[in-house]
Amino acid sequence: MPVWTIVVAAGSGSRFGRPKQYERLGDRRVLDWALATARAVSEGVVLVVPPDSAGRREAGVDAVVPGGATRSASVRAGLAAVPGEVDVVVVHDAARPLASVSLFDAVLAAVRAGADAAIPGVAVASTVKRVAGHRVVETVDRRDLVEVQTPQAFAATAIRHAHAGEPEATDDAALVEAAGGSVAVVQGDPRNIKLTHPHDLVVARALVADGGEPGG
Repeated sequence: MPVWTIVVAAGSGSRFGRPKQYERLGDRRVLDWALATARAVSEGVVLVVPPDSAGRREAGVDAVVPGGATRSASVRAGLAAVPGEVDVVVVHDAARPLASVSLFDAVLAAVRAGADAAIPGVAVASTVKRVAGHRVVETVDRRDLVEVQTPQAFAATAIRHAHAGEPEATDDAALVEAAGGSVAVVQGDPRNIKLTHPHDLVVARALVADGGEPGG
């Protein structure tokens, strides 16, 4: 089942303060970590970047395309560059540079086993409360809750169908859910942190220095 990965690196870094995907992490840029792992498990890799960076050539990438105004639009731009004969599409955020090959393999295995989509999930550790303004409405039972990560793998037909009509969501699995598809959950990795604020990059650098690089 041919696999292509879309690495989404089109954000402006509004919460980070600058485009985080081009920050240094160890001996390379943040996005280079995601690209290297994607290349290890994929026949093809599409990199989605800010429009003003779309002219740059990137080593080990089959296509560099400009992103859209939203994350979903950026994924669709990447999806348009994936050949039609591809069976499985993985979507991964460059802002999660420490995702391992084994995590990619886990979501791919779930799709190959028949799921329309597969996502990594990590159990919620903190108490979760629903609020209205400054008042607590209820305490949510966290036993059935997970924090979702990327990479997320999809049957190519399922993700293309889910994006038809250009819907919006915070992740692509939500679109597959809305389209009636089956979404499997595999065990996520606590080290697979998302770089959202500058402090997250400090943590990622510490993990790399401590031998927390993506592995098999």
